[in-house]
Amino acid sequence: MNNYKLYHLSHTDLDGYGCQMVTNRYFDNIEFYNSNYGKEINERFEEIFSNINSGDNEKNIILITDLNLTPEQAKDFDSRVKIAGEKIMILLLDHHKSGQNCANDFEWYYLDDSRCATKIAYDFFSSIFEKDEKLSKFVDVVNAVDIWLDDKKEFELGKVCLGLVSGAKEINRIMFPRENSLYLFKLLEKIQPYFDMDNPHIALDENIHKIKKEIFRQDKDDTLNNLISKINVNMLTENRDKMQIKYANHKGILTYNIGNVSVIGNDFLKANPDFDFFMDITSRKTISLRANGKIDVSKMAAHLANGGGHPNASGGLIGNFKDSFIYGTIKKQVEDVIIKKERNRQC
Repeated sequence: MNNYKLYHLSHTDLDGYGCQMVTNRYFDNIEFYNSNYGKEINERFEEIFSNINSGDNEKNIILITDLNLTPEQAKDFDSRVKIAGEKIMILLLDHHKSGQNCANDFEWYYLDDSRCATKIAYDFFSSIFEKDEKLSKFVDVVNAVDIWLDDKKEFELGKVCLGLVSGAKEINRIMFPRENSLYLFKLLEKIQPYFDMDNPHIALDENIHKIKKEIFRQDKDDTLNNLISKINVNMLTENRDKMQIKYANHKGILTYNIGNVSVIGNDFLKANPDFDFFMDITSRKTISLRANGKIDVSKMAAHLANGGGHPNASGGLIGNFKDSFIYGTIKKQVEDVIIKKERNRQC
């Protein structure tokens, strides 16, 4: 099976990332994608198909875990995979009973509601390759909390892990999907030594802040907030050309749901003095603007988003913005708004 390239789409919770911890153990040639339910699954599937078609691998597996497809989605995915012929195989491993109709109709749709998806994935791949005692302990923790086995000794530790993953928002998964996956993997690796401690759930709960600082610390210690900002600024700087936008002959960068805009925005502008403004747009259609004296973003906010504020810190609302799960789609919408507003002003 390692002759194949694996495209692994999974949920965004502990069980979803747990599945990817399993495949990361057994596969070398793999790309990770994560999704919530609904429209995002379709967008991620389109992204996977596009990447397969642009790649040169002759054999590919699309693996979907911990996600329940609608009958329409399953039918569409099945049809497209069949058209692709031998180039693509598809396999879905899930435990949500609401997918029973799909499981009845499609042989690649495996459903077992007695185990979490992480355990299904581990049992499947460890039977093909080899068992892993360390990974098996992690799987038991995920299984205990995900299907709510509150009589199991791993249950309380699983609750802490559940909150750890749901609160891991430090790296934006829309802008930096690969880096987000690597961060979640590091988190889930670093918690495993706690599994053999006395009262592991208490020990882990008390050390989450320390674990995150260990991951984000580079050359010197600092507050977690500053360490996170530095990592984000480094990633934004590496991707500045791809994320660059223009407004009235001023150069800026566009982020999506970055969080902590004041700190990250100002740190980015200091690190990149050739940029004039920093814009963040959110899923709620709001924008936040930061500048460093080169442009009055209060006027920019008023022009683009009926907003306002201060010359170096302002915000507004782009009412016709349609949320997306692909950064390129988000950026194009904002650029289209800017172009339209600029054209109307010139008229």
